[in-house]
Amino acid sequence: MANIRKQPRPKAETPKGFRDYFGAEVAQRTKMLRAIAEVYSLYGFDALESSAVETVEALGKFLPDVDRPNEGVFAWQEDEGDWLALRYDLTAPLARVFAQHRNDLPTPYRRYAMGPVWRNEKPGPGRFRQFYQCDADTVGSASMAADAEICAMLSDTLEAVGIERGDYIVRINNRKVLNGVMEVAGVLDPSDPDRFAHERGIVLRAIDKLDRLGLDGVRSLLGEGRKDNSGDFTKGAGLSSTQADIVMGFMQAHRGTGVATVARLNELVQGSNIGQHGVSELEQIADLLEAGGYGSDRIVIDPSVVRGLGYYTGPVYEAELTFDILDDKGRKRQFGSVAGGGRYDDLVKRFTGQEVPATGISIGVDRLLAALREKGRLHSVAHGPVVVTVMDRDRMADYQAMVAELRTAGIRAEVYLGNPKNFGNQLKYADKRNSPAAIIEGGDEKAAGMVQIKDLILGAKIAQSATLEEWKERPSQFEVPRDQMLAKLREILASHAADLETGQN
Repeated sequence: MANIRKQPRPKAETPKGFRDYFGAEVAQRTKMLRAIAEVYSLYGFDALESSAVETVEALGKFLPDVDRPNEGVFAWQEDEGDWLALRYDLTAPLARVFAQHRNDLPTPYRRYAMGPVWRNEKPGPGRFRQFYQCDADTVGSASMAADAEICAMLSDTLEAVGIERGDYIVRINNRKVLNGVMEVAGVLDPSDPDRFAHERGIVLRAIDKLDRLGLDGVRSLLGEGRKDNSGDFTKGAGLSSTQADIVMGFMQAHRGTGVATVARLNELVQGSNIGQHGVSELEQIADLLEAGGYGSDRIVIDPSVVRGLGYYTGPVYEAELTFDILDDKGRKRQFGSVAGGGRYDDLVKRFTGQEVPATGISIGVDRLLAALREKGRLHSVAHGPVVVTVMDRDRMADYQAMVAELRTAGIRAEVYLGNPKNFGNQLKYADKRNSPAAIIEGGDEKAAGMVQIKDLILGAKIAQSATLEEWKERPSQFEVPRDQMLAKLREILASHAADLETGQN
């Protein structure tokens, strides 16, 4: 009889480009999202949860560096022939939602959304295929006041979650101004929008890489191309020296004030109607922000902002964190961008045939969390629940009554549910759970009407740093009457309030 080949065990590993999130990280993210939602709600935005799956047709082809309609997304074909895909952002689904429910929604429609998105891209250090975004959008208003409000709200949001003023800047540009510059440079023909589309795409991506490549690197990509340190060659847009000079002049148009920057941009787009329209929009946004008290210490006009997604049609914005961090090689660098967005007046039109103006912002949740950790605003350890140990299997009801009392008082608590035979393992479990305290009630304590409360936070500190004499002077275990258990536990937790600040109590 032939041997039956055993099915190999599956590998217990996360797929490439994905990761798992555990208790402390999830708690930190939840806390931050709650703070963001409070700001969005304060501005009058309502929550929306849309489907994680859309048709490829509904999502559209807007990701940068994408040559095929379903490249860059995780897509599959249904039996009936429709292609479906996981959403790559929260904006494209909003366009579908508004088009589908527009008769039932107010106009303008102001919504915020939070959740994971997926991109089928090459993963790298800190770059994952699944990540969280947190968006706010206004659909149905062409007013530049909507764009100014989004930028003001982004500024307020960063400060609300713990990024201090001076550690960030919100930068604003306008795709119409850039299109005007390209028209002047001869790589955009208003009568034939598809002409030079390939070259414009390379120009956009080159400008977007200014922080990484510098002016010389961008200039190379505007011309014949660029060879990187590894020897790989990236083909450029093929612009002439004169054409490249015009684009480079646009990138270097930033001046000391918004008024001076806008004046310089106006000079660069002379002869282009769309470019001058974009400059006018930037002027309006700058005036509105100034009236609202948002000065250049928080929000600036910056021509180097492009944004990679292809659906932006007007103002674009980016929030950059300006404080220094150390990279993997110990070199100082700025933290960089944590949010971006802009105006996309044609996205809903794809469904309705009618232009519906819209604008919005998206915050990269994982990036912002990493920034807060760098600033010391988040800690990696969150304390777990109080653990009620089990000294007698037959008295499980007593232990359950204890945790019920603690939970009613708003204190996280659990009964140890493993094998209670080895008491030391119960305390090891509590340590692994980062529990602030353990409660012990054996037969002797029960008969005497007492309980033991072990302060695990203090015990750990004493064990790490104290001498034997100090240990004796600072007991970390207390015996109290059963009816005083809750009061003593509250006293212990209050003494560690700072340590428990990032916990889930």
